[in-house]
Amino acid sequence: MELGQLALIIFAIAFLLLVLFIGVFLLRLTRSLSIITVDVDTIARSSNEILGNANTLLNDVNGKVKTLDPTVQAVADLSVTVSQLNATVQNVTSKFSTAKAATSFGASGVASAMAKTAMERYKNKKSAKKEKK
Repeated sequence: MELGQLALIIFAIAFLLLVLFIGVFLLRLTRSLSIITVDVDTIARSSNEILGNANTLLNDVNGKVKTLDPTVQAVADLSVTVSQLNATVQNVTSKFSTAKAATSFGASGVASAMAKTAMERYKNKKSAKKEKK
């Protein structure tokens, strides 16, 4: 054997080893890709199921929110009415407390105003009786 033939045989053996290593690598890569493909398909099916459940849940929540909207609006309207009533009560209370300061009676609030009115009526009746006599 000549030196060129020996180099050719060494090159052929090296090329054969290279092809074998690449073949083994490609077989392992193919197996890994098939496993990954199966896992991705499983995940895709699971995610579709999860998305379906999420859509069902979202539709249910939206229906319940639509049911609660009138109730929430009624509560908001009621709170406005209560605020107005509170302002009115404070206004009346301040008027009665002013009337209390103006009278010499020890009564407060409504009792003070009623006592003042009763005293005025009593005085009017008494003066009306004196005029008749």
